[in-house]
Amino acid sequence: MLFGTTTARPMRCFGMKYWPTPAEPSPWQEPRRIQFQTNFVYIAIKTGAMKKLRLLWLLLLCGAACEGLALEASVSFSVFKAESKGYVEVYLHVAGPSVQFVPAADSATLQAGVEVLLYFKKDGEIARYDKFALHSPRLRMPGDFIDIKRYALPDGDYELTAELRDLNRPENEKTYRSDLSVRMTGEALLQSDIQLLAAAYQDTTDNPFCKNGLFMAPLGFHLYDRTASQLIFYHEIYHADIALNDDFLVSYRIEQPEDPTPRTVMIAHKRRSPAPVVPLLIQLDISRVPTGDYRLVVELRNREQELLGAKSISFRRENPFLRLDALDLSQINLDEEFVGELSAEELRYSLRALTPKLAGKEMEALNLIIKSDSLPAQRMYLFAHWVKQNPNAPEGAYRQYMKIVQAVDNTFISGFRRGFETDRGHVYLKYGPPDDMETREQEASASPYEVWSYYHFPVTRQNNVKFIFYNPSLAPGDFILLHSDAIGERQNPQWMRDLYRNAPAEWEGNAIDGNDIRDNFNRNVKRVLRDN
Repeated sequence: MLFGTTTARPMRCFGMKYWPTPAEPSPWQEPRRIQFQTNFVYIAIKTGAMKKLRLLWLLLLCGAACEGLALEASVSFSVFKAESKGYVEVYLHVAGPSVQFVPAADSATLQAGVEVLLYFKKDGEIARYDKFALHSPRLRMPGDFIDIKRYALPDGDYELTAELRDLNRPENEKTYRSDLSVRMTGEALLQSDIQLLAAAYQDTTDNPFCKNGLFMAPLGFHLYDRTASQLIFYHEIYHADIALNDDFLVSYRIEQPEDPTPRTVMIAHKRRSPAPVVPLLIQLDISRVPTGDYRLVVELRNREQELLGAKSISFRRENPFLRLDALDLSQINLDEEFVGELSAEELRYSLRALTPKLAGKEMEALNLIIKSDSLPAQRMYLFAHWVKQNPNAPEGAYRQYMKIVQAVDNTFISGFRRGFETDRGHVYLKYGPPDDMETREQEASASPYEVWSYYHFPVTRQNNVKFIFYNPSLAPGDFILLHSDAIGERQNPQWMRDLYRNAPAEWEGNAIDGNDIRDNFNRNVKRVLRDN
């Protein structure tokens, strides 16, 4: 359950990821490591003699930014069962820009603090309360911070109140309230609340965010912003071994509330066997889920499809780049995106590196953009391309591709062109690495050549596709595409004669369409083609 949030926008926070990282990636799911879903803006602070001056500047900037901002936090909870009683987990997520950071004891970092008063009322009386100070980690720059508290409570209906006060700006305070119900006794089939997660991985330490051998970071504000591609949730089922005699079905779906009937966006199922506690850690791909308000529903059904129980939780999805055709990129502040950080030289390099991925009118448009020397237009084109490739993480897709470009550039560089502009670099970036590559630098009567083999070629739905490159100029790295049997690539029926142009006396067939060469000692191209 979530209460106390006053925003439905993606958070733009001054901060760093501060959750601990696992020593080993999680074997629970694919991808094995689930990444954090919070969006951050980073401020780089260099070390050296000016560190204290920069820290003072940052404090002044932070103070100005915080002035007039009300304390903003996400206070949410989930009810679980332990042994014979229920307990409530309370999750606190404080937005860094909304509180005052001050120098920490070491004077090199910043720290903020919030005084928290939590109390549970039952029938108008305080049944339990807790008061504590929540401090942020020591950070180089202001950032969000989180905490978790667990409270055992008897069955009943409660009102949870959370009072938060900025320790460094006491007038900055806020109060949140919400109703909750605890029903965790007896032997009937029971379900915990659904806990939405920002991250999860195996961890057996005594970290307060660890439970049942898992580190689970709660999702603040129940918001999956545009950087999120996965929805992760944790859920527990109790007393299935007592209430059921057979396997049961767990159905979970994302639906969009609509009148008169909710619209199901996606649905999945898992079959489970009865046990005292059945834990569920589920990951759903929401990369194609549009912006909107949604509800996650978890249902239990028996073999006869009878409903045994259900739980639900609401969340917000922000996915502004999903539909590029409906997106007005001119309204996006590109200075806040990764393209805004690129210099003119980096922009030109990045755009030229796209050429293997484009064809026809796209290439014409790219050439015009490059020739225009308009940095805003170049940034817009580059950003639009990578948003189209990956709406949730265009920067990640761009940087991953550029790593490959750099490797290709270094591997296939020649004296005339960059590595990605050579024929070998072009093919590598367009189709990926070959399954087999054989190079012949010295062969009788032949120019140096390479044969690349692709066993499966999904681009054209072919198998065992070959690319033959050769270097007739003998200049370092100057291999050009001689022939390929890939549909749409250069096909040269007389490629063998071109390769062995220094042995015309050994050509076979007529002079017009002949394409064969007499076998000879150390003449291997036919064998290479046959064996690969």
